[in-house]
Amino acid sequence: MKLRTVALTAFVTLTTAFTQAATLKLDVYNPGNNSIFPVSSEIISGDKEVILIDAQFQKNDAQALVNQIKALNKTLTTIYISHSDPDYYFGLDTIIKAFPDAKVVATQETVEAIKASKESKLAYWRTILKDEAPAALIVPDVIQGDRFTIEGETLLIKGSDGPAPERTYVWIPSLKAVVGGVVISDNIHVWVADTQTKESRQHWQQTLENIQALNPKIVVPGHFIGNSKRDLTSVTFTQNYLKTFETMAEQSQDAKMLTSKMEQAYPNLDDKSSLELSAKVIKGEMQWPQ
Repeated sequence: MKLRTVALTAFVTLTTAFTQAATLKLDVYNPGNNSIFPVSSEIISGDKEVILIDAQFQKNDAQALVNQIKALNKTLTTIYISHSDPDYYFGLDTIIKAFPDAKVVATQETVEAIKASKESKLAYWRTILKDEAPAALIVPDVIQGDRFTIEGETLLIKGSDGPAPERTYVWIPSLKAVVGGVVISDNIHVWVADTQTKESRQHWQQTLENIQALNPKIVVPGHFIGNSKRDLTSVTFTQNYLKTFETMAEQSQDAKMLTSKMEQAYPNLDDKSSLELSAKVIKGEMQWPQ
């Protein structure tokens, strides 16, 4: 995640399409360095229907999703929000204006977390986003069950019955693809500030192991910069980063030392601001969320 302000008018789309023998097609949208958060959204399309996983953060990126979906000339039936951070749902109002009949759903844990934090999140980000802030906040409905379908193909919600039920992701069996969620990053400093106990970070590692056990062919990181291979290497990267962070945190007297050690271990990663804030939180020098 990024806390720095960037030129919100800059706009470059990073999209990649994956198609298998199955009837579904997977397109990935990630604005990269051109937006505050390099967060991924996935467009899953069949012959006539579309499902969207996650709704972006900024209004311009949400509008890019709208344009991309409209170009398919298919019906958007469902929007699934996989996590409660605002970069996953702030774009909903823009998307729902374009597709008012689409259902917006999330797990109960995600819905409760959004309800508890949405006003404070908007108050914080409105002054930064300015015209790119949402005009209204939309709270998803609670999904019934652990799956949804598109043209007979099942998409499974994973993680809700695991050690960290607030951190879900989606498994698409026909594509052998893992998408959505906040647990996987690539080419970027991993946001650790929301997992403030050693136990919560161990739960994170367990979730990553569960993803590996699925043996996916496609893995779309929730946040990434640059060219991600979109495979299990991003899971391995996240696992190793968390292990290194844990070791360095134990060896560091303060956040400054922890940041320095992590920069030495990962000299080429983007988004130093996430590392700096995470280090302050984990070393007890800053309270998060504020």
